[in-house]
Amino acid sequence: MPVSSVTVVGAGVVGMSIAHELATAGHRVRILASEPATAGVSAVAAAIWFPHDVRRSPAVLESASVAYQRFQRLAAVPETGVHMRTGTVITRRPDADLSWTSAVPGHTIRPDGVRCVVPLIQTDVYLTWLRTAIHDLGVRVRTATVRSVPDDEVVVVAAGIRSAELLGDTGVFPIRGQVVRLANPGLTDWITDEDNPDGLTYVVPRRDDVVCGGTGEHGDWSTRPDPATEEAILRRARALVPELTGQPILSRAAGLRPGRSSVRVEPVPGHGRPVFACYGHGGAGFTLSWGDAARIAAMIGAEQ
Repeated sequence: MPVSSVTVVGAGVVGMSIAHELATAGHRVRILASEPATAGVSAVAAAIWFPHDVRRSPAVLESASVAYQRFQRLAAVPETGVHMRTGTVITRRPDADLSWTSAVPGHTIRPDGVRCVVPLIQTDVYLTWLRTAIHDLGVRVRTATVRSVPDDEVVVVAAGIRSAELLGDTGVFPIRGQVVRLANPGLTDWITDEDNPDGLTYVVPRRDDVVCGGTGEHGDWSTRPDPATEEAILRRARALVPELTGQPILSRAAGLRPGRSSVRVEPVPGHGRPVFACYGHGGAGFTLSWGDAARIAAMIGAEQ
């Protein structure tokens, strides 16, 4: 394959995964981003594999499957911060969308939900590992405010919610997510309850803490944790997992998931050179990261 010089706009989990796959394929890659991944919404995520807040098209489910398998392999490497963990997706409706289970081997459907093993990503560890991995592949990362599509040989816009401004996409909107992290009393199993009548609820134990959420507020641009919202999250989480009662709060955070009617992974016409879009992942950035990175790499390869 001929080598291209590719600029990836965005240093979140999606942008870095794309840079990794392109550099592995032999391209010269640089990343431009206004902030590092550890300062963005990727760092706020509970980062459990699940296609949340995203329309589950065949392409999305294929990318989710590719990412599941990649994370499963990475879980064998301790320094990645990836673990395979057992948990339950509670279902409260008879018509619940279980299409995602096609990507999860060995799952069990029960009257109250789906029991399965999925990747859990310790975000601080994983994002640091991924940053080191792309550096070792020769990817250059530069912090800069990007106000327009760079005039480079090939460009991939993977800047999450900021992608809308760069490509004039009026269909992108924020989905505000808020979490609170508690001390872990020894939990290992995760649990999610998207249809909880009191609001989205999930409890995701990690090595040293438990991520409790959450919210899915469309159109809300605030990244400041709200005390009343936090209290409601804790009430729901403790009702679901009573062992959390009395555990101290370690930290709190809020971030903006990049919402869209569908994930956008495609060439962008009208630029006079190859420009590709990869954004709109909602709450599924980690879940789709490796699959969509592979799709972008294939599209760029086809342009050669």
